Amino acid sequence: MPVEIPKTPYSGKIREMTLGTGPKAVKVGGETSYPFYLFEGEMPNLPKIAMEVFDNPPEDWAPAALEPFEGVTNDPVAWAKKCITDYGAEMICLQLTSTDPNGLNWPAEEAARIAKNVSDAIDVPLIVWGTANHDKDTEVLRLVAELCQGKNLILGPVEEGDHKKIGATAIGYRHTVGASSPIDINLAKQLNILLGNLGVPDELLIIDPTVSGLGYGLEYCYSVMERVRMAALTQQDDKLQFPLIANIGKECWKTKEAHLGDNELNMGEAKKRGILLEAISATVLMLAGADVLIMRHPEAIKLVRFMIGELTAKL
Repeated sequence: MPVEIPKTPYSGKIREMTLGTGPKAVKVGGETSYPFYLFEGEMPNLPKIAMEVFDNPPEDWAPAALEPFEGVTNDPVAWAKKCITDYGAEMICLQLTSTDPNGLNWPAEEAARIAKNVSDAIDVPLIVWGTANHDKDTEVLRLVAELCQGKNLILGPVEEGDHKKIGATAIGYRHTVGASSPIDINLAKQLNILLGNLGVPDELLIIDPTVSGLGYGLEYCYSVMERVRMAALTQQDDKLQFPLIANIGKECWKTKEAHLGDNELNMGEAKKRGILLEAISATVLMLAGADVLIMRHPEAIKLVRFMIGELTAKL
């Protein structure tokens, strides 16, 4: 006799949204079931990967992470183009680390100029990420939004402490808001409500739940993202029915394991270790529901793309 496999009924759906503009714009979201549960629902848009570009030469990267970008780390435009041309980047994430008041503290005008140059030089969607300093991010991201009007950037992290000013600017210049909360489903929902009350349209909001790398709280991050998806799909919580973005690359490559030398503490080859650390972390977050992954090493990205292919081979 035939065996009927029980299936979970889903009453909700993740909103579909478009990131970027033009022929290379990407669509994310639209799921009607848990991530890759293709036997229960639809996943019309597979996860997208954005490659990191820094606005100034990174000084604290592990050698293995620097190697693929040798010769371009002092030029964000050339770096972004290399990611697209050589590594097939679907999106670019410009990390504005130089604006950190506790670091170089570059002026907002300089950071915005760099963002504008990168935006004008590429034809794929651009994410512009600040430093989570409310005052400086407000100053920087508002100017970036103005200079890049019409490009539909993804601006982040937008937190409760700065959501009014950055959110209002994003509305005015039609950019997507990366709503960032500290690994808590209730805080994520609360921020989405605040941004909605401010007037941010549903199609311009993506959730940044805050993530962590393997061995550094990844399990907790996974469970929070999982609960967000459960509430969105099975509890019809329309305040959580948004795509998820995971800024995972920098979290993995800042760990001590990524910086230890070959065979130090009997941990094997440093390059392979760092790549696997990022690839495994990104894969886990993808399985938790991440629609956009911000990653660093091309080899780690290649592994994640392979996993996406394996998980959807029967599509």
